Amino acid sequence: MKTAKAVNLGVLFLIELGALAAVAIWGITYDAAAPVRWLLGLAAPALLIVLWALFGSQKARYKTRGAVRVGFEALWFGAGVLALYAAGDLAGAILLAAFVVVSKALAVLWHQ
Repeated sequence: MKTAKAVNLGVLFLIELGALAAVAIWGITYDAAAPVRWLLGLAAPALLIVLWALFGSQKARYKTRGAVRVGFEALWFGAGVLALYAAGDLAGAILLAAFVVVSKALAVLWHQ
């Protein structure tokens, strides 16, 4: 059980990175001029990083708990899922959503 919990923590970290990559992909593939695409590709993940630092991380300035935490994470990870969908990667969006749901459910079950 200890190994499964450690693996889940690793998966949680990877899906965080996946959400960041997803919004970067969306920005870079957005139908606009190249400078706008690059700006979106850099700004979108930067915004998610700032939000995570303020509300989601272990050392967050504004700790979220309970329903507020669930709502924040649903919006944060949902942004990654929607970004993949908007970029035309339906399979990637479904896969990221599935990993988020399963891994977060295990995290709640195991008090991670």
